Amino acid sequence: MEAWINSLMDTLGAPGAGLAVALENLFPPIPSEVILPLAGFASATGRMDLFAALLWTTAGSVAGAWALYGVGALLGRERTVAVAARLPLLKVSDIERTEAWFARHGTKAVFFGRMVPIFRSLISVPAGVERMPLPAFLLLTTLGSAIWNTAFVLAGYALGDNWEEVTGYVSVYSKAVLAVAAAAVLGFVGMRLLRPGRGARRGTR
Repeated sequence: MEAWINSLMDTLGAPGAGLAVALENLFPPIPSEVILPLAGFASATGRMDLFAALLWTTAGSVAGAWALYGVGALLGRERTVAVAARLPLLKVSDIERTEAWFARHGTKAVFFGRMVPIFRSLISVPAGVERMPLPAFLLLTTLGSAIWNTAFVLAGYALGDNWEEVTGYVSVYSKAVLAVAAAAVLGFVGMRLLRPGRGARRGTR
């Protein structure tokens, strides 16, 4: 992975770092905690301009998020509800509660979600499904992505040859986030098994 990212940045410069980050949004297993510090290290060695690295990585984040927003918008609420109705343990009422939660907290979710591994990609889909106003979505995504990207690019720039130290810290953070998410899923499944039943409400828009 590191060799591929290096090759991309050597070939395209800062736009290559932006492309890698855009792909990271679409394919979360590509780790931004490797791309961003590596872009900072490349800037420290003169392979690319630091400001260009910050600009292009943020642009890549926004482009990837916009694509996933489009997926959510194309999927739409009716298809989402139809899929939910066919999934075991999931009720249509769960979708309705999620919609209500997103209506109340969507702006915070999009902004802070850009700083949470895995979820920074996934949060764009419900934003599209709920048709969050696109200017607000892009603004919040840009701000959140700029903060996250700047922190990691500058860390790689400052650490130089030791840029890989950043990945160790982020790995702990990512594992903690995934552990909490796994616990939440297990709790949800446990509740459904203990209290079976399907939601009957199927509101439409």
